[in-house]
Amino acid sequence: MSFVRNYWLSAVAIVVSAVVFLIPFSFIILMAFKDKTQAQLLDFSWPQGMHLWSNIVEVVTTRNWMLLTAFINSTILTVASVTLVVILSAMVGFVLQRRKTKFNGLIEFLILAGLMLPPAVVPTIWLLQGLGLFGKLHGLVLIEVAYSLPFSILLYRAFIATIPRELDEAAIIDGARPFDVFFRIVLPLLWPVTVTNIVVQSVAIFNDFTNPLYYLPGNANATVQLTLYNFQSQFSTSYNLLFTNIALITIPPLIVFLFFNRQIVAGMTAGAVKG
Repeated sequence: MSFVRNYWLSAVAIVVSAVVFLIPFSFIILMAFKDKTQAQLLDFSWPQGMHLWSNIVEVVTTRNWMLLTAFINSTILTVASVTLVVILSAMVGFVLQRRKTKFNGLIEFLILAGLMLPPAVVPTIWLLQGLGLFGKLHGLVLIEVAYSLPFSILLYRAFIATIPRELDEAAIIDGARPFDVFFRIVLPLLWPVTVTNIVVQSVAIFNDFTNPLYYLPGNANATVQLTLYNFQSQFSTSYNLLFTNIALITIPPLIVFLFFNRQIVAGMTAGAVKG
């Protein structure tokens, strides 16, 4: 009984989490196994026949293999954006933590503003059009980097605060230049928080729906989330194909979380316990 009293809140949290996440996921999987007629019912009934493979084939081949193109675009977008976010945010976090100037307060205010203020879509589109980047993949990469930097900078800065400054000073005495201090001394020590940042930002950017919708029009530039429009229309929706598409684009982030769950938790807490 003492065990129940001590851990009842944790048990309730686990049950609620299971209900919130497992029931919708099981509904997606069930719908992916149904044909179009049964899927229109939108219920938890058992599939009358296994139509998963035919649904997958139709989803993948729709609009000249648009889903494969979308996976390629999303992969390029995610890899390029996360690479820039990790490098830039680590460098900014290092400078903010190590160099105290009169501009630090202003810079920190702008970083927090980037977290709190909503994106200005129309002015951003005007800016991209002026730069000739609207509707181009590398333009969206810059958008994703800009939106992801504030959180990443704060994450790196908090972690760098736990790294002794004496390491920097010893490297400088040995003749290391500022870039050598960062890339050869500090950056390798940031591996736990870097893994966390890579996983979190990769899943967020890969699953991003609104930014590609606003800034990357056109079927050739479609990302995986935008392929959901393929099976929806004003008068008819192929729910079996829609949920099959959802299942296909959900699997990669799910696998990432399953394999890197421990690293995510360790990276988020390392800055608090590192001596």
